[in-house]
Amino acid sequence: MIKQIFINLPVADLPKSIAFFKALGFSLNPQISDDAGACIVVSDTISVMLATHTRFRDFTPKAVCDTSKAVEVLLNLSCESRDEVDSLVTKALAAGGSTYDKPEDLGFMYSHSFVDPDGHGWGLVHISTMPAQK
Repeated sequence: MIKQIFINLPVADLPKSIAFFKALGFSLNPQISDDAGACIVVSDTISVMLATHTRFRDFTPKAVCDTSKAVEVLLNLSCESRDEVDSLVTKALAAGGSTYDKPEDLGFMYSHSFVDPDGHGWGLVHISTMPAQK
């Protein structure tokens, strides 16, 4: 059974990206980090592997996406509360990230998002109750 997820993302400036994610409250795992890559621990089961473009190309023959022109991936994280959603977006903006939307409140679900300095989109969602199944 799968127990963890490691998301691999290319980054242009590794120290800047590490600082960004640490500003969100995530931690660095120094055991799996070096000058070309860093392991950012989001939770006990989610880690983000940040890799310089050169290191990232070691894992794929394809070109690294230019996120100023195309969407590479959209990542979504569930949060424990609406406040956590808002807090993470606020921290992301203060640390150099951006956003292109406004919070969305559907009653049972609250969401907002941010874009990290390398253009990767992060959706944040808090689901308070599940809607009835039809």
